[in-house]
Amino acid sequence: MTGPTPGADGRLISAAEVARLAGVTRAAVSNWRRRHPDFPEAVGGGRNALFALSEITDWLDRQRKSTDVSDEVLVWQELRALYGEDMIGGVAEIAELLTADGPPGRLDEASRLRLRGKAANTSPAEVVSGFIERLIASGAALTTKHLAKAVAHVAGDVTGTVFDPAAGAGSLLLACAEHPGVRLTGQDGNPATARLARARAALAGADLEFRVGDSFQGDAWPDLRADLVVCDPPAGLTDWGRDVLMVDRRWEFGVPTKAESELAWLQHCYAHTAPGGRVIFVMPPSVAYRRAGKRIRSELLRGGVLEQVVALPSGMVASHAQPVHLWVLRRPVDGERPVSEVRMTDLTHAAPGNPFAAEPQPVVHVPVIDLLDETVDLTPAAHLPVAQIDHAGEYAADRRQILQVLERIAGSLPELTAGTGSIEGGTLRIADLARAGIVDIEEKTVTSASDQLDTDYLRGFLHGSANSARNTSSSGTFRVDIRGSRIPQMDIEEQRRYGAAFRALDEAEETLRQLNKLGLDAIARARDGLTNGTLRPGEQR
Repeated sequence: MTGPTPGADGRLISAAEVARLAGVTRAAVSNWRRRHPDFPEAVGGGRNALFALSEITDWLDRQRKSTDVSDEVLVWQELRALYGEDMIGGVAEIAELLTADGPPGRLDEASRLRLRGKAANTSPAEVVSGFIERLIASGAALTTKHLAKAVAHVAGDVTGTVFDPAAGAGSLLLACAEHPGVRLTGQDGNPATARLARARAALAGADLEFRVGDSFQGDAWPDLRADLVVCDPPAGLTDWGRDVLMVDRRWEFGVPTKAESELAWLQHCYAHTAPGGRVIFVMPPSVAYRRAGKRIRSELLRGGVLEQVVALPSGMVASHAQPVHLWVLRRPVDGERPVSEVRMTDLTHAAPGNPFAAEPQPVVHVPVIDLLDETVDLTPAAHLPVAQIDHAGEYAADRRQILQVLERIAGSLPELTAGTGSIEGGTLRIADLARAGIVDIEEKTVTSASDQLDTDYLRGFLHGSANSARNTSSSGTFRVDIRGSRIPQMDIEEQRRYGAAFRALDEAEETLRQLNKLGLDAIARARDGLTNGTLRPGEQR
């Protein structure tokens, strides 16, 4: 006897994805498989069973379990079925579709209508940005919006030509496109990312010329000298063509080793910089001190072209949790004196969403002669003065504050009684409430605009597991889609009771976050104090 075949759309999901779709635990799905003879059979996957998405949704509908998903998730699932591993190509189709003269592509009519509806409610560029966030969350090596924002901040007022030789989806270029009269130029080896970048530029009304090819071995812009070069290069590239490019004129500061592809990218960027122009380069922190790159770092300093290094916090790059650096180079104008010191800024403890808002900013200007030592370490933290810390006093204050927070938590959790397991009555879509003028939708939340709707009740259900399931694709990628969320219908008094409970839970959650930070800071301070001699163990009780 053969098992069932996938549904007409060919989409398969795992048991964990079934759980996310239904808003339940993995164990609940296992129980359904044992207890319900009509639960769909697995169509493959061996021990990691896979199910036909259409059969699962039909079964959940028959069981009256939650299967509502947002329009964005439905489109994302179709992209997975159509494009497989080439999801960048799928998002490029969306971006092209939303341009004025975009081709129809491979998406079905229902998905095209969903996309145009979302674009009408927000904007085409915002719709595409949402899918790019899903790409990054699913592992695509694209520049995050936090990193693009940081590069744009360092760039300041941009004029003339901006170039990115590893442009990807064009995020760094578009971050610099808000200034009038800027010409954007880029190159990337992936045709799909080139399509996506071009369509995004068209949606933003930006002047972009994008060429496809290998920037090292097939430089498509050999004569370009830009006013600003930005670059977030691919990580860990070893086969970049060193053996055939040994005598290339771009290696003005030395030939990089195979393992130092970042220093090859950096010099490629500098070679495309006009006199007086700058390079803003995203650099892994290890390049600042690795022995293999010491000679090139030294030559950058002796040449007087390295102006500053900014250490950004973790969370700027989706593929890893490590901080990254921004190296800023400037090509001197003929006759200009080279820089004699390098500005070092350490923002590793700032928030990734807006690291430059941190005050005060740890900054030091280090003379070039001091950097040219045995290690040539360009890590900002290595050159900042060490502050004198009262470990004993600060640790004692931490303990007192933790005890106070624990007392607050004990009284903040609301008393709740057992329910029936379901909430009676119908549900209302946030999109319908917004059209009726009953709610105001903000970036990631919603506020009541009527005295018949309680805001705390509204936001509490908005963040419940059922709405989370609607906003989670079958691959597990989550992104808030407020308009597609639903809330139950209740009278205003019942809403206020729920709202008070949700408000108390929010306060308790915030207090627990504060406790977590306080606790980790206290533990770190205690370890530092015990190991450097400023703290000693107390008497055993």
